[in-house]
Amino acid sequence: MKYIFITGGVVSSIGKGLTAASLGTLLEKRGLKVALQKFDPYLNVDPGTMSPYQHGEVYVLDDGAETDLDLGHYERFTHCQLSRANSLTSGQVYQTVLNNEREGKYLGKTVQVIPHVTDEIKRRLRAAGDASKVDVVITEIGGTVGDIEGLPFLEAIRQFALDAGAGNAAFIHVTYVPFIKAAGELKTKPTQQSVARLREIGIFPNILVCRCEKPLDLELRQKISMFCNVPVAAVIEEQDVDHTIYEVPLMLHREHADDQVCQLLHLTTGEPDMEAWHEMVRTIKAPSHQVRIGVVGKYIGLQDAYKSVYEALSHGGIANDCSVEIVHIDAEEIEVEGNKKLAGLDGILVPGGFGGRGIEGKIKAAQFVRERNVPYLGLCLGMQIACIEFARNVLKLQGANSTEFDEATPYPIIAMMDEQMLITKKGGTMRLGDQACVLADGSKAEALYGRANIKERHRHRYEFNNQYRAHFEQAGMTFSGLTPGGKLVEIIELDGHAFFLATQAHPEFKSKPHVPHPLFRGFIAAALAGQAKATTATMELGIHQQQEELVETQ
Repeated sequence: MKYIFITGGVVSSIGKGLTAASLGTLLEKRGLKVALQKFDPYLNVDPGTMSPYQHGEVYVLDDGAETDLDLGHYERFTHCQLSRANSLTSGQVYQTVLNNEREGKYLGKTVQVIPHVTDEIKRRLRAAGDASKVDVVITEIGGTVGDIEGLPFLEAIRQFALDAGAGNAAFIHVTYVPFIKAAGELKTKPTQQSVARLREIGIFPNILVCRCEKPLDLELRQKISMFCNVPVAAVIEEQDVDHTIYEVPLMLHREHADDQVCQLLHLTTGEPDMEAWHEMVRTIKAPSHQVRIGVVGKYIGLQDAYKSVYEALSHGGIANDCSVEIVHIDAEEIEVEGNKKLAGLDGILVPGGFGGRGIEGKIKAAQFVRERNVPYLGLCLGMQIACIEFARNVLKLQGANSTEFDEATPYPIIAMMDEQMLITKKGGTMRLGDQACVLADGSKAEALYGRANIKERHRHRYEFNNQYRAHFEQAGMTFSGLTPGGKLVEIIELDGHAFFLATQAHPEFKSKPHVPHPLFRGFIAAALAGQAKATTATMELGIHQQQEELVETQ
């Protein structure tokens, strides 16, 4: 088994995750089996209790693991099946080490960072590879070289590479080459210093991936090569992309990054077949259609808070040969300013979230689309919002709400699950991971999925209150997806609406650019159809007005 370690320098958010995912794409296209994993140095056991403003979205895996958003890149770009074994934090490492100490597993020894913490990191690294039975394991080390909390991970991978032996491990360092506008040139000094920090602790990068705004000319590559002690061919340019992150694998291939990796690790493969990927990128760059989709949320100020939602919308666009312009709408602004920002949109999506801030704005958005026959897709909280709005404005249950936002509501349309009532700990205690769902025969959901039995990933504590199910059905709402046995509501639809569908799940976590999720594909198709219908109606109105004017002149 071969191992690739990806580190980052100079600044955070440098693009290590996308680089790792893109390299995974290229190696898969060469016929290799790949696994990816992420090591995060923070002391949280997982990001599940963090605000999206701290660390972006929480990405949920099939087994319920709450992980970093980079694992979303790994799954979208490759075919690897990830589990909690593919995500490790300092919190998990220290928790395991301290539990071992309490259980007497260290035989009275002094417990130290070296060897006990580093050994645990190496054990987890080895376990991920053994469990997946792949050819190459790509491991991304979170944070930036020089961070204190990241030192145990860097020491562990240094030791691991030594144990693995020459030709079995490679180090890729993603760094930043800034363009100084006043000087009109790219500067290599930050990269030199970042590599120097790595070399101080015994890690000598084999490949440098240089993030930059402008092209790296040969002279700059030679300079980086000389000062950082890597071959010129191993200085890889990774320029900012113009249209989509799915251009990154193509860029790295043009730079022969995958060739460099295969040479270092003695991997004998053919050239990667990137034709389908090229075609996908061409569709993104030059689509035949365009729609405007409003995303109404509470974390709109941070792009990464809804990363998987935005990507899944773009995947739905790819499936429909359509560009998706995402209009970011702060739910609190709707509460203050009304619905004016919702006008002219081809569809509206309400994503997941927690807490009461912005809830009334989301409810107004759901009412707006329901009454105007505008396509609506609700995800997790977005389904609960649709139910609350329906209860208030169709069933006339004034004050209807979720007990999450109003414990004293007279009509608790959404309530906490019974099994959640006695839980006091917050981390890892929600309804998490893949859950089974049975779709109603003849429903829109069944038509979109193409089958009756599905599984989707979940992350929530509150559910639809079954006491109100009959009232909703009598008023025209269809509960088109239920858990086996019918206990919990999973998907709702509105009869007679162009597209009004919401799910308690997070389908965005299962969408890929080459395999768009059925709900997103159908949502964008409905938005396109509504746009075409509106255009036809406008044309017919214009013709009618012209005919009336002609009659008047006669």
